[in-house]
Amino acid sequence: MYKLYSMQRSGNSYKVRLALALLGAPYRAIEIDILRGESRTPDFLARNPSGQVPLLEVAEGRYLAESNAILWYVAGGTSLAPETRIERAEALQWMFFEQHALEPNLGAAYFWLALVKGGRDLQTHALEDWMERGYAALQVMENHLKTHEYFAAGQLTVADIALYGYTHVADRCDYDLATFPAIRAWLRRIEQTPGFVSMDWRRDADVDQPAGIAAEA
Repeated sequence: MYKLYSMQRSGNSYKVRLALALLGAPYRAIEIDILRGESRTPDFLARNPSGQVPLLEVAEGRYLAESNAILWYVAGGTSLAPETRIERAEALQWMFFEQHALEPNLGAAYFWLALVKGGRDLQTHALEDWMERGYAALQVMENHLKTHEYFAAGQLTVADIALYGYTHVADRCDYDLATFPAIRAWLRRIEQTPGFVSMDWRRDADVDQPAGIAAEA
């Protein structure tokens, strides 16, 4: 069973929890609050020197960091991982886009405006840039989704999960999706997928894992 070091309110952590839920994969979640410095302790840094979550223990003493790398690992051999060479490359293309265009803007705005007390005052100088670049990234996504239901392979893949992580909380950090109807429709498609769980959902030993897409294969 996987051991996932994760922060409940982290978009990057949520990506992995969502993928595992959609796949119906068992795992043990260990909450790490980065706001309290829990990812900077000697014990955690020994597991992940970058001091970040999510972190997945894939085998005894073997750890995998970086949310999108973890997504590829857990999705391997499932419907969430495209099969053909070009479709894999297209999924990776959008996952790279998420990391260089979406997450640094929507993710940063979400962290400082929604998670950090007083963060808006601390980051006033950066907010305008986040908004401008974040809206530009959303427009790229909107343009694609005008003619596609998903981002790669014509179906839900890890690329969609990667992009969903912060796009779905855009309204919590000053972004307005009113002018992005294709994105809003895409968000609803993901949320209607069997096994979908929200960011606030917590895995509990006494609660059955939702039946995911793997159960329908």
